[in-house]
Amino acid sequence: MILPIVAYGDIVLKQRALEIAESDQVAELIEDMWQTMYNANGVGLAAPQINKSLRLFIVDTLQLEEKKGDFNDGIKQAFINAKIEEYKGDLVKYEEGCLSMPDINADVERQDEITITYLDENFAAHTKTFTGFNARVIQHEFDHIEGVLFTDRVAPLKKKMLKKKLDKISKGKITAKYKMKFPSA
Repeated sequence: MILPIVAYGDIVLKQRALEIAESDQVAELIEDMWQTMYNANGVGLAAPQINKSLRLFIVDTLQLEEKKGDFNDGIKQAFINAKIEEYKGDLVKYEEGCLSMPDINADVERQDEITITYLDENFAAHTKTFTGFNARVIQHEFDHIEGVLFTDRVAPLKKKMLKKKLDKISKGKITAKYKMKFPSA
């Protein structure tokens, strides 16, 4: 089922999400998240973005490989109760966007390598190291479960320049290409 994506300004996006117990049934939620993300043309989606304050996010960079043919280390993975254990590598600046903030893009500096522990959709434990674009997308989605938005990481002047656009989003005064839930709704 395609779910509405929570827009900037909703309190759920600024809260640290709750741990998921192994007894929790998340398979259907994960499937709904995949459908929602693909419907909105995203490469990642966190549970808070669909109004679920849970430590769950999904990433699919494999689709970039399929579309562009030049991205050869894509991943398609659900991350449950993730914890970034180590940030390494160079700080790399790259333009990011977010499904909760349509038509907003800004350069964000992130480290080029991370080591993360997480449970997969079958609750099997993993510790893996990711680099490059995969590391960036994972860090972006991990921030969501920590209550941090990519706009929190942009330079102060850029953030000030985005304020009017962000205010419009929080008031529902935008037209998105996918279903959204606005704070006032």
